[in-house]
Amino acid sequence: MECTKEPPTNPSFVSRETTEEHQKGVCMETLTMCTRQSNTMNRFTTLKSISSSAAAISREVKSFWKYYSGQEVAPVPTIFIGGNHEASNYLWELYYGGWAATNIYFLGYAGVVKYGNLRIGGLSGIYNGQDYRSGHFERPPYNKNTIGSVYHVREYDVHKLMRLEEPLDIFLSHDWPVGITDYGDSKALLIQQKPYFQEEIETRTLGSKPAALLLEKLKPRDGSVTKFLALDKCGPGKKFLQIIEVESEPGAVEILYDEEWLAITRKFNSVFPLTQRRANFSSAAMSIEESREWVRKKLEERQFKPFEFVKTVPAYNPSQRVFDSIPDIPQNPQTLSLLELLGLPYLLDSSPVTGERTAIPASPALPSEIPIDDIDDLEEIAEAKPDDPTRE
Repeated sequence: MECTKEPPTNPSFVSRETTEEHQKGVCMETLTMCTRQSNTMNRFTTLKSISSSAAAISREVKSFWKYYSGQEVAPVPTIFIGGNHEASNYLWELYYGGWAATNIYFLGYAGVVKYGNLRIGGLSGIYNGQDYRSGHFERPPYNKNTIGSVYHVREYDVHKLMRLEEPLDIFLSHDWPVGITDYGDSKALLIQQKPYFQEEIETRTLGSKPAALLLEKLKPRDGSVTKFLALDKCGPGKKFLQIIEVESEPGAVEILYDEEWLAITRKFNSVFPLTQRRANFSSAAMSIEESREWVRKKLEERQFKPFEFVKTVPAYNPSQRVFDSIPDIPQNPQTLSLLELLGLPYLLDSSPVTGERTAIPASPALPSEIPIDDIDDLEEIAEAKPDDPTRE
């Protein structure tokens, strides 16, 4: 599974890895976290749901289909968030989070889970001020506009994360917080290698404003200095992987639902914005405590365990040339089960115009080129130029 993270616009607050292996009689609990390019390609038709500045960058069937099909299984529990090069149609099925494949867990557009006694949160997507206050109006099959906006961070998801009161241990984001370069040697560590970001650093337009708000709000559990780790793209000579040991209590560890997060999800699902209109948070009448009591009882019944992975469409087969038709918005059984557990309606196939549940009209065929509106894509183009001084 290709997972990576890049400094310019896509670092996480903390992107950590702990692992489970037996070496010299010592057992370590293992967890891999991915914040960049998770390659959630499970079928050929999903290529149409990946936005990219150039087809050669991300629109390729790589290896994730092997994990989706069960041909391969991730050797350790893996948690990931989305960026701007994932299969957006598949991640929309799992908006609230869930298993993208066996042992590979998607945190959702925003989410929090527990792993042992560690509490891990994350925010998918990249920041774009033009779409930030819009609702989630994009639906598969995407057109030339929605394919480039579906992964933009929304105020609704950030608002839910800002309602967290219990401390987190780790937070993942694809964007880094705006202004984070003030806390490191940006000239030596970034500008010398990527000089085209100097102007944005100076004008404080490099990074995500919502991520900065979340960084300020979501402090480490012990209240100490926040550790920020930014990783590069996955490639030869790039620093895309780091292993960090995180102390945890002894005992069995597995990915579990988080009670407070699901209580917040339940409270604000009634104002889930599914058109371009901004969410009306004041109309969410349910109290968090009322919601939390409901959630606690339901989660205790299943010991806080997420629902099992289920394939929603046939896996990609490289030897197959004819592909069966599939629904544009499959209803993922994990999502349906979670919503039933929380006593919530399924809304992911609602009309992007009215917000009502109805058939979504097919979008026109995608053009051969997708408009470039993201710094992340511009950087990739710059790095691909033969005369780029930072190209490795």
